Amino acid sequence: MPKDYSRTSRLSEQIQRDLAQMIQFDLKDPRLGMVTLNHVKVAKDIGYADIYFTVMGAKGETDEEIRRQTEKILNDAAGHLRSELARIMRTRITPHLRFHYDETLDRGMKLTSLIKKATDEDNARHQADEDDKAE
Repeated sequence: MPKDYSRTSRLSEQIQRDLAQMIQFDLKDPRLGMVTLNHVKVAKDIGYADIYFTVMGAKGETDEEIRRQTEKILNDAAGHLRSELARIMRTRITPHLRFHYDETLDRGMKLTSLIKKATDEDNARHQADEDDKAE
């Protein structure tokens, strides 16, 4: 029976806390916007850690450009961040870091707008039906 709070879960949370501070205070890239780490998933063998982030970017650029640029910056800095993590955490194995843009917020907003559109159309149909019956 698996543990409720496994070693990989604890390691994921620790990596998320430490990386968030390192990205905020140590990375000095001016192209980097305000990055939020949403989730860290560590492989069972602790070989890799997939880090999911969102970003608030600069004006004048499209969201897609900001996402791609931020993902590239973070993946380019992954080696440095990994070595700093190894120094801080003092674990025997420090996972390789892979950064991915977290699309769950975008998908959630899109689904919310679709639901709102459907309910508005449904309400408009019901209102039209009631108006037809009243005549």
